[in-house]
Amino acid sequence: MNLQLTGRHLEITPAIRGYVNEKFGKIKRHFDHVIDMNIILSVEKLQQKAEATIHISGKNLFVECEDENLYAAIDMLVDKLERQVRRHKEKQTARRHDDTGKHGTAE
Repeated sequence: MNLQLTGRHLEITPAIRGYVNEKFGKIKRHFDHVIDMNIILSVEKLQQKAEATIHISGKNLFVECEDENLYAAIDMLVDKLERQVRRHKEKQTARRHDDTGKHGTAE
């Protein structure tokens, strides 16, 4: 998994990098097929913004969050991404199970 962390109008400190790596490790545990993660952290006046694009097998997921606190924005971002990844994983599992049940039934 490639993780690219970029800062706009913000210096990425080792503490921020460590926090992001720790939080995004959770997503890797939920879903093994994550190929790339692009995370952009930015500051616009008093709002801290975090956005992420994740390339997983067959789909790209995009999420963005804003908060006055950068760490809170990162936490919200990870929560939203976890929900999207779980939903994508559930859809894949449902598709696999639906394919096996539809063949051979007569209505």
